[in-house]
Amino acid sequence: MPEREIKPGISLAGAIDLEGLKHQVKAEPGQAGGAPAAGGYVIDVTQNNFQAVAQASATYPIVIFMWVPTDNRLFDMARELGDAVNGMDGKLQLARIDVSREPEIAQAFGVQGAPALFALIGGRPMPILQGMPQGDEMTQITTQVLPQLVQVAAQAGVTGTAPYITPQNADDEEDTQKEPAVPPEHAEAHRLAQEGDYAGAADAYEQVLEREPDDELAKRERAKALLLARSANADVREAREKAAANPDDLDAQLAVADVDMIGGQIQDAFDRLLDYLAAHPDAVEPIRERMLEYFLIPEATDERLARARRRLATLMY
Repeated sequence: MPEREIKPGISLAGAIDLEGLKHQVKAEPGQAGGAPAAGGYVIDVTQNNFQAVAQASATYPIVIFMWVPTDNRLFDMARELGDAVNGMDGKLQLARIDVSREPEIAQAFGVQGAPALFALIGGRPMPILQGMPQGDEMTQITTQVLPQLVQVAAQAGVTGTAPYITPQNADDEEDTQKEPAVPPEHAEAHRLAQEGDYAGAADAYEQVLEREPDDELAKRERAKALLLARSANADVREAREKAAANPDDLDAQLAVADVDMIGGQIQDAFDRLLDYLAAHPDAVEPIRERMLEYFLIPEATDERLARARRRLATLMY
């Protein structure tokens, strides 16, 4: 969808838009007359938890909604986005950011005002819309763009389920009817991953697998946790420069392959390690171990897996 000029409600430079003041309400989200509340698969994000949200986008896709929750011009948009995301049962998460209170986050996305929409998959932002939606743009976003994002994420191996958050003022009966998004036996591992303790999450998933060796979800999430524990905070430019300057350095090539996997460039990661193995047959064991871990991340039906498995077997034998 083409981007249009942003129509800010509150300028990040600190200047107040008089039109925005006309539409300002004092009610908090969820209160009478206020914006829709967070809950379900809709969360509010600040600088305190933004890094955790960015890291979580390697597990499930996230839609970033830059808004001002006191501007009633944005209430319908927030409500439509929230209803659409909640109707997808955890395939997406909607992360709302108040640009009037969190200008640094908005500036990091290159946004000068509200509203703006981005997809976040594997830590990579993709613009969806900037400025107030016109015509049937919201319908296109909720019925076409959001499902397409789930497909794009799946192609990148990002197929996890977002956590379900009890809505504010939710009815107790509704809570009891809502199925938990995370299997109970995975709860501790999932919590650690959400907090950014990926090494701890990998250990917790390992404990799950000791009890249930055939738990395919635990295998996949453990592989993701190990990947993020190694490279979630890697300097991508530095890693690529080091690998380019040292083509025979196994650790350097493994590091870039990790970066590619986190970024959803699965074929690049596979090709890099298999090409290295073709040129360095003595590296078979570390390459095999890393590839077997990678194979757990995409969907089992992904054609890239079959091709990579065949080539790995050929190189090994």
